[in-house]
Amino acid sequence: MVLRNAVHKDLYADSVALMRVAARLAEPPGVETISLVMGTPANRDVLARSGLLTTPGHDAGPNDLLVAVRGEPDAVDTALALAVDALSGPGEGPGAGPEAGADAGPPVRSLAGAPADASLALISTPGPYAAAEALKALRLGMHAFVFSDHVPIEQEVLLKREAARRGLLVMGPDCGTAVISGIPLGFANEVRAGRVGLVGASGTGLQQVSSLLHSMGAGVSHVIGTGSRDVSAEVGGLTMRAGLDALAADPATDVIVLVSKPPASHVADQLLGHAGALGKPVVACFLGTDEASPAPARVTLAPTLFEAARSAASLAAGGALPPGEELPKLPAPAPPRRLLRALYAGGTFAHEAAWLLGPVLGGLTRSAPPPAPGAAPRLPDRHLVLDLGDDEFTTGRPHPMIDPTVRTEYLRAALADPRSAAVVLDVVIGHGAAPDPAAALAGALAEAPADAPPVIAFVVGTDDDPQGLTAQRRILRDAGAYVVDSSTTAARVCADLLAGSDDLALAPAASAPAPAPASRIGETA
Repeated sequence: MVLRNAVHKDLYADSVALMRVAARLAEPPGVETISLVMGTPANRDVLARSGLLTTPGHDAGPNDLLVAVRGEPDAVDTALALAVDALSGPGEGPGAGPEAGADAGPPVRSLAGAPADASLALISTPGPYAAAEALKALRLGMHAFVFSDHVPIEQEVLLKREAARRGLLVMGPDCGTAVISGIPLGFANEVRAGRVGLVGASGTGLQQVSSLLHSMGAGVSHVIGTGSRDVSAEVGGLTMRAGLDALAADPATDVIVLVSKPPASHVADQLLGHAGALGKPVVACFLGTDEASPAPARVTLAPTLFEAARSAASLAAGGALPPGEELPKLPAPAPPRRLLRALYAGGTFAHEAAWLLGPVLGGLTRSAPPPAPGAAPRLPDRHLVLDLGDDEFTTGRPHPMIDPTVRTEYLRAALADPRSAAVVLDVVIGHGAAPDPAAALAGALAEAPADAPPVIAFVVGTDDDPQGLTAQRRILRDAGAYVVDSSTTAARVCADLLAGSDDLALAPAASAPAPAPASRIGETA
């Protein structure tokens, strides 16, 4: 094994393109780890802590592309030689994206060169420069979708206060998902147009609820991401509040859904109070909050992502709730199989599962040490619910929604562990995700021993996504997995299997729907 760095002076690419290319270059045999980043001090520090920084990477500047590869010498040299050409290939340029086409024209290289009628800027620069670019966008009258992370929280607060003063939205920083007037931004799904608008501090949570709405026959007007820190005590839910106002004023939206991990307590109270005064029905899914809390009038508290979609679909149709989910009956595990191995790419799914299953299973852990290079992961002697998209697993490598390598290692370890009684996997498809994520997992399932534990999987997406929901489910079923409809159902199946209880269907406190006043968001987002 060798470790080599290459630095390309004054060559910029956004982080989404860098992750996609890194995942592609990591596929050939002999490449153990590859990372493509801009050479900012923060990125150099990340690579150094991951053991991936060497000469000449130490001297890379913020405007330089830094490529780090570890593996067999010939494979490393090939990856380094292909990196720049891969970034300039089809689908990776600055104008790449589902909306790009033959008539898109030349890519815009700066905000100053944007068309006069542009109303939204997508910011995907290294974190230290993102706030300045977002501020430029606001001053030009544009909403800002800030994909960049590592933006200081005090800058986030300043940006969002400035946006509020100008009547604009700042989605992010670290915002991965939005759909504005049918146009997907970041990681998003092709969902039917309809009357439900979503605001969320959880990217995969928004993808799950919007995809479930699609499967229930409902449709989506807009999906507004806020960035995960928006509902913290420091930021105070500034974008979630602005998103609520935008959807309340939108004539295309009749029902609003809020999705988030638990906000700071006083922020949750303020947001629910604000939601109750909008004049439109709101479904609030703050995962992990006390579902017994009283809800303001016209607000429905939904304890799970599935219940949030179900309640919103019912309100949008003005009819009965869609059917609940059917739980497949799995064979009871035989000793010594007794432990859950839930290996998620989406952090919100891990949070939902831990919240639902923790009390039922009698304790679980959310952490496992990342494996040393070349070594198999070690699994704890406890139930495990793991977010493999967390920073400790993605430092120096792409997110598992793009590159399945890390999760595949954990999956092989879980399938080989005689203590494993059930394995849970999420597969997120749509724009930005890997081209065939189920196939990568199916390869590991095919190698499993005959007495391997059952695998419960769910796919987040629709048949209109590039990968296709039905096709991805079929791949998983053909590989032996039990495929269920949602993250919530997967947790319920595990409760039934491991604790003999399926009593996880926490009923939402429904409020009466109200007639929807008119609005507008097409101009505001």
